[in-house]
Amino acid sequence: MNKTNSIILIGMPGVGKSTLGILLAKETAKDFVDTDVLIQLKESTTLQEIINKKGHETLRHIEEAVLLETSFPNHIVATGGSAVYSDAGMKRLKTFGNVIFLDLDLESLKKRIHNYETRGIAKKPDQTFDELFNERKILYQKYADITINCFNKTVEETLKEICSALEIHFSTLK
Repeated sequence: MNKTNSIILIGMPGVGKSTLGILLAKETAKDFVDTDVLIQLKESTTLQEIINKKGHETLRHIEEAVLLETSFPNHIVATGGSAVYSDAGMKRLKTFGNVIFLDLDLESLKKRIHNYETRGIAKKPDQTFDELFNERKILYQKYADITINCFNKTVEETLKEICSALEIHFSTLK
């Protein structure tokens, strides 16, 4: 498969993948998809309920299946924060377009995440947010084609930086 025109957003929970994804979809006239929503539709339940009933590893397996069975041509894809645990899933996503890591420091993320234990985050039961951040950051860096530092930037500034990195003319937001 050749790369298409899709843009794949990866990063920690709370970094703004879905928010930026929707705005980027409007800016680029592409379809928007949130893989967490696809998982919930497939399972007819919330991510947290999957974790509560079947465990975080099951959620990761379901996520991988969704990434492998779904086609994302000409999409803006906001992935779940744990998508990077699936090498096969990430390799498939990369066939559709560039993977952009939305990077934000730990302290800023902690200010945004107030529901860590109930948000549906695929983590080990006793894993702290700090441990999860350190574990995942390495994986985000591994799969990223482009890294966008989101520290102290507004949504609009981050969106402009993404468009600039992808050489997309930024026009609709002022």
